[in-house]
Amino acid sequence: MKNCFITGGGSGLGKELALLYSQKGFHIHLASRNMDKLTSAKKEIEASGGQATIYSIDVQKPQAIEELAAAFQKDNQQIDLFINNAGVGIFGPFSSITMEDIETTFAVNVYAPILLTKAFLPLLSSNSTVINIISTAGLRGKKHESLYCASKFALRGFTESLQKEYENDGPRFVAAYMGGMNTPFWDHSDHVKNPAALPHPKQIAERIAQEAEEQLEIIIER
Repeated sequence: MKNCFITGGGSGLGKELALLYSQKGFHIHLASRNMDKLTSAKKEIEASGGQATIYSIDVQKPQAIEELAAAFQKDNQQIDLFINNAGVGIFGPFSSITMEDIETTFAVNVYAPILLTKAFLPLLSSNSTVINIISTAGLRGKKHESLYCASKFALRGFTESLQKEYENDGPRFVAAYMGGMNTPFWDHSDHVKNPAALPHPKQIAERIAQEAEEQLEIIIER
């Protein structure tokens, strides 16, 4: 059975991708800080006949990333599909941004996917695929999203560089850019006035899974 590893897989797009790839025959490995949400997602996957393993991890802690990757290596597990999905958004006027906001945003949106990719690279084969969930904030600047866009532009540059570095002899690196979705991402923000009007993450997950098979760049506008 193939293995699919997803960060931030307890809710939203991550969970929908997990459910979808489970139906495609992957053993799903979900990693997040929120064990309650992970446990719920695991039950959903198993209820539909799939297999899932969950891991409690704070992706802001490099040592935790190294320890998790080491555990996979010890078990001689190969990762066929790796999805860097975990992300955080802090929005508002640039003048209100704090140092803590900057550190948190870059720790989750930039450092974590870089460190995760590096730590799990030995577990990826030339046939493996890495999907980085970037958002359209990685394509253009947006009002009151200066910090978020900065982090997503960084992840875009990282992804495009690895596409070139490994285009002949390594994993495929896919960049996924999508607009806002109706997910818990907006629960603690009033940046989007009516999240319910946004696309359901299941729709976005289906597009990503379909297009990632052949494309290295996926753009899904609202």
